[in-house]
Amino acid sequence: MGSGRTFNKAPVTRPKKSGGDRRRRDLVQKRRLIALGMPEELVAKMTTREIKDHLKRPTKIKVPAAQ
Repeated sequence: MGSGRTFNKAPVTRPKKSGGDRRRRDLVQKRRLIALGMPEELVAKMTTREIKDHLKRPTKIKVPAAQ
């Protein structure tokens, strides 16, 4: 019972994302928000989830009028 190929294969798993790649993506996304006109101080206080949510719909970003 169970000596075929099914039981001899190694499990196929996806590679984990490295911490450096994740931080690099976060930095690129912050720079994109700043380029769209959002103040840098405001972007610095945001969480990564909030940054990603804002980048989903960039036309809805509220930019202060005093710029």
